[in-house]
Amino acid sequence: MTRKEINDERLKPEPEELPLVAPCRRLDLKAPLNWLRLGWQDFWRAPGTGLWYGGTLVLISYVVTYLSWKLGGYRLVLSLMSGFIFLAPVLAMGLYSISYQIQEGRQPDIGYCIREGRRHLGNGMVYSMILLVIFLLWEHAASTVHAYFPLGADPRLTDVAILLGVGLIVWTIFAALAFALSAFSLPMIEDRQVDAVTAVLTSVNAVLRNKGPMALWAAIIVASFAVSVATAFLGLAILMPVIGYGAWHGYRQTIEADAWPKNLPFAAVE
Repeated sequence: MTRKEINDERLKPEPEELPLVAPCRRLDLKAPLNWLRLGWQDFWRAPGTGLWYGGTLVLISYVVTYLSWKLGGYRLVLSLMSGFIFLAPVLAMGLYSISYQIQEGRQPDIGYCIREGRRHLGNGMVYSMILLVIFLLWEHAASTVHAYFPLGADPRLTDVAILLGVGLIVWTIFAALAFALSAFSLPMIEDRQVDAVTAVLTSVNAVLRNKGPMALWAAIIVASFAVSVATAFLGLAILMPVIGYGAWHGYRQTIEADAWPKNLPFAAVE
């Protein structure tokens, strides 16, 4: 660690001196389209790293789908697919690290992402538990909806429409909650020395203050997932990295986190 970094560490503000929520900027409605463009740029700066990460997620998706089919049939597969959006932000943490390395002028390294993951393991576990609770509540709600709208061997079209409509509304509520919690929280944890609670509250505040742009960003994410499913998950190999990189740039353009010290690169720490 250099002398400047040691001095910066000594000047680091005490936790009680920091605000509970980081301020955010007001976004233009088309801002998410710019994030998507920057995400594509990051992907092409290091296509091998992005494809390695995305390809690993594709393989995991195949394994999980196969096991789900064997254990619970198509219903379990559909449940896990619908719940993917709740857990995807945690899977994208390594992608935020890749964008961070590109931003710092480094050659992206998966090993660096793994070390970063260990550094943020505590906050990551807290956040993962929050998402797991939301996912389990969604599963319970979905089961309840199905119980109240049982479909017989020859269901009427109106029964199917009611079931799908109510199920979609319930899923949208839980997905919107997970989206608000995760939109900026994990990139902030990656970038700054901040606790999970502050990061989550910051994310929710920024989403509520930028409802239009964030609704567009959510629509882009859902559309990307739909394309991935339509391509037998192969689309994840490219779209997941692009969305992850875009989320990092969205955080950088939205959250004013200068009050919190930056996480030092491992090279500086070592």
